[in-house]
Amino acid sequence: MAQDEDKFEFRGNRNLDRLSRITSKKQREEISRSLELGLQAADSINDRTISLFSRGHQPAFAGINTFMKAPYCEDIRNVGNFEAAFVGVPFDTGTTYRPGARFGPQAVRRISAVYDGYSVDGGVDLPEELELCDAGDIFVIPGNIEKTFDQVSKAISHIFCSGAFPIICGGDHSLGYPNVRGIAPHIEGNVGIIHIDRHIDMQDMDMDERMHTTPWFWTTNDHEGVDRNTSHHNHSHMHDVGLSNCPPKNLVQMGIGGWYGSRPGSSVARERGSSVLTMTDIEQLGVAKAAERALDLAWKNAKAVYLSFDIDSIDPGFAPGTGTPEPGGLMPREALELVRLIAREGLCGMEVVEVSPPYDVNDNTAQLACRVILDVLGTMVVERRLGHRDQVLT
Repeated sequence: MAQDEDKFEFRGNRNLDRLSRITSKKQREEISRSLELGLQAADSINDRTISLFSRGHQPAFAGINTFMKAPYCEDIRNVGNFEAAFVGVPFDTGTTYRPGARFGPQAVRRISAVYDGYSVDGGVDLPEELELCDAGDIFVIPGNIEKTFDQVSKAISHIFCSGAFPIICGGDHSLGYPNVRGIAPHIEGNVGIIHIDRHIDMQDMDMDERMHTTPWFWTTNDHEGVDRNTSHHNHSHMHDVGLSNCPPKNLVQMGIGGWYGSRPGSSVARERGSSVLTMTDIEQLGVAKAAERALDLAWKNAKAVYLSFDIDSIDPGFAPGTGTPEPGGLMPREALELVRLIAREGLCGMEVVEVSPPYDVNDNTAQLACRVILDVLGTMVVERRLGHRDQVLT
C-alpha cells in the first residue's frame, strides 16, 4: 500500500491522471475527416481508422507540411477562428555573417511532424486543448529590409488583432523589431520584452542598415528619457523612430556572452538601463531564480510581455544550425525550463529566430526550435493563459 501511495507522488503519474480526464474529441474528428476525405483503406488493412490517402497526423513522414500538421489557414481573414497561429517569416537579409535562416520556417514545420502534441511531462494534450493553425508565410521582400519590416508588422498586427496568439518563426533577428511593432501599438500600457540570446542586438545600425544586431535599439527608441540623437535621421527610407510603450527598463536580455559582444549595442544597453543577464549570471543564480528576476523586471508596470528566443542562445554543440554560433550557451534542458517558467505568467506573442538549416545536423536545431514553441504553448495552456482546457476536462 505504501508503494502505491508513493507512486502517485510522481509528476508523471499526476499528469497521467489529468490527461485521462481530457476528451479525445479532436482525435475522433481527425479520424473521421481522414476517412471521409482520404477514402477507406484497402480491405487487407485491419485497422479501419487508417485511410487510403494520408489526411491526418499519421504517418509522421507523410502529408503536407504545416506546423504540427495543424490546419492551414489559407484564407487569412479567418485566422481569428483559432486561438494560436504559427506564421513563418522566411527572411535573412538582415544577417551579418551566415545566411540561411530564410529556410528556418520550413525546417521547423518539417520536424514538427514527429510530435503529436501529447506530453506526459507537461500534462497537456495540445490538439484537444488548443485551436492551432498554420497561417503560412508572410510575403517578404529579400532585397529590401524596410519594405519587409512593413509587411511583417502589418501581418503580425492582423493576426494579433484577430485574437490569435502569434507564434512567429524566422528568419533572422532583425525581425524582432517589426514583430513587436505589429503587437505593441494594440496594447494599452507598456510591453516588456524577454530576449534570450548570446548577443545583445541593441546597436542602432549595422552596415548602414537595421540588421539582426539592431532590433532592441529600435523597439525601445521612442520612449520618454531616451536620447533619440541617432543615425536614423540620415536615412530617408526609414520612416519610423521606434515604439513609445516598450521602455528599455522592461527589456531583459538573457544568456548574453562569448566573444562577439557588439560594443555599440552594449553601450546602448548600459545607457538606456536595460537588464543584461549573462550566461554566468544564469549559471550562478540557477535557471529558476534567473527567470524570476527576468519576469520581475519585464512585468514591472507592464501590461504584457513578449518573448524573443534566438536559437543561438543554445550551445552550438546542440544547435549548430544558426548564423552566428557562440559556444558556452544554454543546454537544451536549461533553455526549455527557462521558457516554461517565463510562459507561466502569459505572453502577448513569441518569436523563435535564427534557425539556419544549411548548417544544421540531423535537424537538431530545428527540433529544438520546435520544442521551444511547444513548451511555451503547453505551459500557457496548463496555466490557462491560452486555449480552452476547462472545456475539455471531464
